[in-house]
Amino acid sequence: MSEERLEHTLVLIKPDALKNSLTGYVLSQLSEYHAGLRFAGAKIVNVPRMLAEEHYAEHKGKPFYPPLLDFIRGLDHYPDAPEKRRVIALVYQGVDAVKKVRRIAGPTDPHVARETSPGCVRALGSVVPIKDPDGKVITSRMDNLIHASATLPEAEREIKLWFKPTDIPPLMRPYETTIATESYYYHEGRLYTSYEAGHTLLMAPGAVVWKSDLEVLRNITENREPAYTLEAVAGKYMINEHPEW
Repeated sequence: MSEERLEHTLVLIKPDALKNSLTGYVLSQLSEYHAGLRFAGAKIVNVPRMLAEEHYAEHKGKPFYPPLLDFIRGLDHYPDAPEKRRVIALVYQGVDAVKKVRRIAGPTDPHVARETSPGCVRALGSVVPIKDPDGKVITSRMDNLIHASATLPEAEREIKLWFKPTDIPPLMRPYETTIATESYYYHEGRLYTSYEAGHTLLMAPGAVVWKSDLEVLRNITENREPAYTLEAVAGKYMINEHPEW
């Protein structure tokens, strides 16, 4: 196997796939037998709003942005069953992982998927109209079952957003790690270096962390411009910490 071509990519099995009992089908399509890829990480996530906002940050301000957040957080498919609101987040490793998973997933629009790639995962999806309070259709939501990183830079951003290094076996970690030497806490949009009641621990001395995350936190505390947002670091540490019903 060529190390130069060994890639990692993120897959999210979305609430619509879970509600329609398609998890086994999706995992089968993405299995090592079918795709030649290996699982490198997996977790069941109750998606906090912060994580949803960071994941879909590029769509902020667009008409479908708020419905998109509700969708990935499971509010649309489980409005009266908050305990069922979850996604399955996966990291896959292998040669040409990004391209292979995108091919298995198929086109974003389920209608297009059925027409152009009927055997793909998203061919089983649907397009749902979004209406305003008066019942007028203002946009639509694509229940397309899974998310798959589109490019290698996007895969890195998304894997670091959803996974801590310790969620992935050491020999399968795709990005540079380091050991934290300071403590960092998050509370209501701000970063702290000492604990107070209600704060969430992000890093403690001795913890294995993404090197780029630690650099972001250090830059924030030293009033330098960070490479990305505090929320992009904190999101994964908020996973399954506090219920957001």
